[in-house]
Amino acid sequence: MSFFHAIQHEVLNQRLCELDGQQLNISFEFFPPRFNEHKIEESLWHSIYRLSKLKPKFVSVTYGANAGERDRTHNIIKDIKKRTGLEVAPHLTCINATRDKLLNIASNYWENGIRHIIALRGDLPVKGCKPKMYGSDLVKLLKEVGNFDISVAAYPEVHPEAKSAQADLINLKHKIDAGANRAITQFFFDVENYLRFRDRCVLIGIEVEIVPGILPILNFKQAQKFATMNNVRMPNWIHTMFQGLDNDLETCKMIGANIAIDMVKLLSCEGVKDFHFYTLNHADMSIAICHTLGIRAQLAA
Repeated sequence: MSFFHAIQHEVLNQRLCELDGQQLNISFEFFPPRFNEHKIEESLWHSIYRLSKLKPKFVSVTYGANAGERDRTHNIIKDIKKRTGLEVAPHLTCINATRDKLLNIASNYWENGIRHIIALRGDLPVKGCKPKMYGSDLVKLLKEVGNFDISVAAYPEVHPEAKSAQADLINLKHKIDAGANRAITQFFFDVENYLRFRDRCVLIGIEVEIVPGILPILNFKQAQKFATMNNVRMPNWIHTMFQGLDNDLETCKMIGANIAIDMVKLLSCEGVKDFHFYTLNHADMSIAICHTLGIRAQLAA
């Protein structure tokens, strides 16, 4: 590390120390286990209980494409709220669901005290087919049921199916104009891409918060696969950092945590106060990252 970069790093640490974690808001994403995945269910609840002590702004639960996974999402959402008292934001997709079904699900959530929903179009069952509903349509439908707090997805490096970056941005604007309260980004590893995207959102008239989605790298090969699937650029310096560590998962986790910590430091210096962590149902890295960032006062509660 050069003398200049050492000074830069010290300035970042000092500015973060001044924040002391008190001005940062965090949220966590989990995924529901499939039928008979008892170990994954145990890991899920272990992580939820541990991360709940960090007092997140909310936690979200992903939504499967088939009815069985959707039902498990509904049940887990209600259980988390009942057992922990946390604000829970279920994912809701409009693919493979009728309007009446979606209205029923939304009404059921409202009646059970769920006020925050992450509204998504969802993955197409057949590549290239045209969906009957889009994310903006789902946002409008939810607002018919109640005044939900609605988060939608954003893509700093462009949705894989988008015709262009501008078309993707216009689609996000439609979701915000329909009533969404914030956007949560796809994970990314290049901070500059997020900052440029945020500037472009402002220019097109998007005034809601653009919450960065942070994926701590637990397993480098898995992260590579996720990045390829989601059109996310993984910088060469990250490849270099993980070279020769295929069989050393503990070292990989330490490096991954440091990358995430540095990303949050840089983003916080650019005025970002909210961060959404994709946990993959593992608590350890998120706890270590948040602890380092100063979000640790309630750990002993």
